[in-house]
Amino acid sequence: MKELSKNMGNVHFLTTAAIIAALYLALMVPFQPISFGPIQFRISEMLCVLPFFTLAGIPGVTIGCLLGNFLLGAPLPDVIFGTLATLIGAFGTYYISQMPGRHTRTLSLLPPILSNALIIPFVLKYAYGAEDLLPFMMFTVGFGEVLAVGVLGSILMGVLERYRSVIFKYA
Repeated sequence: MKELSKNMGNVHFLTTAAIIAALYLALMVPFQPISFGPIQFRISEMLCVLPFFTLAGIPGVTIGCLLGNFLLGAPLPDVIFGTLATLIGAFGTYYISQMPGRHTRTLSLLPPILSNALIIPFVLKYAYGAEDLLPFMMFTVGFGEVLAVGVLGSILMGVLERYRSVIFKYA
């Protein structure tokens, strides 16, 4: 019986991660024109708040980003390092969610914003040949992340917190 319970937990974890990856990709495809470039607003990045609620959010957003970058034709450095930026942000969000304190919700928004603002401008410069200055791209990518994660992600967190006991019952 204990083994069955463990297997059900694994199935639930993998299913949750797969659903998150599919959602990330589904949000990336229709908004592809604004998801890449020096001035970008990747709406799917709002899902980077999900590791605050479940560990399955880490592989979920990471695989979603990997698939989105790959399937939408991003150059290999973007597939690798863009996915790495999302992975770092997801780990940071999860790590902060485990800390005690009442400001963890707000602080958990910072890792995806910072990791993308610091990594993606280099990807834009070296993979896409963007000629803008790195500080300018750090600002524009960071601003897009603030909108996606800080605004949309924060709204998503508020909704998920309200229904947390139902949505993340087994997570």
